[in-house]
Amino acid sequence: MHKEIYKKLGLNIKKYRELRGLTQEKLAEKSNISLDFMGKIEVSISRPSFRTIIAIANALEIPLKDLFDFED
Repeated sequence: MHKEIYKKLGLNIKKYRELRGLTQEKLAEKSNISLDFMGKIEVSISRPSFRTIIAIANALEIPLKDLFDFED
C-alpha cells in the first residue's frame, strides 16, 4: 500500500513539474534537494520526508494537497 502511495506521489510531482515547464534539475534546485534524489522520488525509489514534500509543493507553487490527489 505504501509503495503505491509513493508511486502516485512521484507521478504527480512529475506531472506538475512538466506542467510548469521545469526540468528535474530546476525543481531539485528550487526544492533544495539533489538532482539524484529528485529523480528517485519521481520513480518512487526514494521516499521523501514530509518536509521535502512541502518544499517540492512550494517550489511547484501548488497546494500540498494537489500532490496527494490520486484520482484520475
